[in-house]
Amino acid sequence: MAAVNCKKADTKFCFEDIIARHSLFAAMPDTLVEGFVHAAQPITVSKGSTLFMQNDEAEWFYIITKGWVKLFRETLDGDEAVIDMVTTGHIFGESAIIDDGIHSFGATAVEECDLLRFPSKMLKAAVAENHAVALAMLGSMSRHRKQQTREIESLNLQNASQRIGCFLLRLCRVNDVEPISLQLPYDKSLIAARLGMKSETFSRALNKLRNDTSIAVKGSNVEIPEIDALSHYACTACSSEFPCDDLH
Repeated sequence: MAAVNCKKADTKFCFEDIIARHSLFAAMPDTLVEGFVHAAQPITVSKGSTLFMQNDEAEWFYIITKGWVKLFRETLDGDEAVIDMVTTGHIFGESAIIDDGIHSFGATAVEECDLLRFPSKMLKAAVAENHAVALAMLGSMSRHRKQQTREIESLNLQNASQRIGCFLLRLCRVNDVEPISLQLPYDKSLIAARLGMKSETFSRALNKLRNDTSIAVKGSNVEIPEIDALSHYACTACSSEFPCDDLH
């Protein structure tokens, strides 16, 4: 598998920079971080590649350096529930070390992705031996729980069009110049699944959102003429308002 985009001579420093961005590693002493830097393995996976499945033993955890990864669970009848879509900078698979070393969800690349992978047994040992690392893990779990709570709120209180509007808002920044032009980060079918709706429901809700807010959609390109109009439309049924810190 190919490596991430680091010059060969500077690979160690590239890994250090990537790792240093995560609060999980920031809680570790320098000697322990150095161990993870040396253990890091850069990989590139093709679109559709499965990194692990639900109930697999956790051998690795990952940081995404480029691309999108789908996290999902399977129902007893074989249907797939998308629980998250994660991209550059996100860490995933690490929570399995506190769940009997078994992954509670599966992970699949939705496009070609560059990743750093780390041995799960190293993180498990670090958590067991260092209170600061254990607290950092708890902090990470708390943030995930907060995001899940927000998503439950969204499913219960926002209609389908408002959930799509919320999704689009989280692709925007406060200082973006209007009209704002966006490109959807992945397929509409995956966006629909991530927002808890069927593809046909997504299409109808997107049409309603266009009519109600005057956004323009052509293929994967979206133009938002007025951010205030979209935020007013989407945020009225939410306990937060734009800009929102949580990400889809």
